[in-house]
Order: sequence, then structure tokens, then C-alpha cells
Amino acid sequence: MPKFEKHIFICGNQRPTEAPRPCCDPTGQAELQRSFKEKLAARGLKGKVRANQSGCLDQCEHGPNLVVYPDAVWYGRVTLDDVDEIIESHILGGKPVERLTLPDSCLNITCEHRMPKTTSKV
Repeated sequence: MPKFEKHIFICGNQRPTEAPRPCCDPTGQAELQRSFKEKLAARGLKGKVRANQSGCLDQCEHGPNLVVYPDAVWYGRVTLDDVDEIIESHILGGKPVERLTLPDSCLNITCEHRMPKTTSKV
């Protein structure tokens, strides 16, 4: 079998609601991954593009998030309504969806979105 042309790693991390950081799949239903798999298959991409559920991608404040390899394009705040656009524009067309792309300044570092919330003492 030939290797996959692209892998889409979709965060499926879950945390309790009282956790200090958000999670990408609070319902635990993997709806985003399932949507990618179904829509990729419908476009004849099964065996060419793989949509994997991943553990935490450590971009929680930008979630739900995913990353497309080998392109190393990170997406944040992805919804079910975005799946078709990502497949059409990026996976098939080679053009990442800019409005969902996470800036490099937020990857693998403590970006402004992760700054601890300050509490004032009264």
C-alpha cells in the first residue's frame, strides 16, 4: 500500500469543565474527526489522506484544533462547518485556509492567549 499523502491530526483531548485550560472535544464524540473521515472518503481520498484523532496538541486555548502534515499547517477554532473548506482549499487545492491558521507566534511557546489570568485582590 502506498503511503498517505497527508495526515490530519485532530485533537480529541477531553478535560473536566473545571480544568484551568479548555479542551478540544468536550463531548468525547470525535465529531470533527468523523466528519473529516466521511468527507475525505466521499471525495475519493480514502487511502491518500488520513484523518487521525490525536491526543492533546497543546494548543488548547485555540481549540478545537488540528494540524496537517507534512505541511505543518496548524488550524484553530475549527468547527464542523469548516471541514469542507479545509478539504477543498488545503487538502485538494494546496492553499491553507488563512482565517483558521494559527500564527507561528502561538505554536510551541507561551503566546498571549495562554497568559495567566490576573485576579485583583479587593
